[in-house]
Amino acid sequence: MSGAQALPLLAACLWLIAANLAAMLPSRDDHRSCAAALVLVGVPLLGWATYALGPNAGVVLMAAGASMLRWPLKAALGRLRRLAQ
Repeated sequence: MSGAQALPLLAACLWLIAANLAAMLPSRDDHRSCAAALVLVGVPLLGWATYALGPNAGVVLMAAGASMLRWPLKAALGRLRRLAQ
């Protein structure tokens, strides 16, 4: 693995650690601000990692990120369902 491949993988692992730490912290807004910050950082990071490591790694990292941010994803799906009705 070259340095060009190791750097996005390391950044993705650090993002997962930051997501776990953010989930452990007490929050008055049900972690909405942390989730928004993680999404803003995670989407470009996912693109970078997919570009550097390939689509298979991108899918795995997207699944890992979705498992960390499952509540914002459920809320977004609920909003989409209400709009579709």
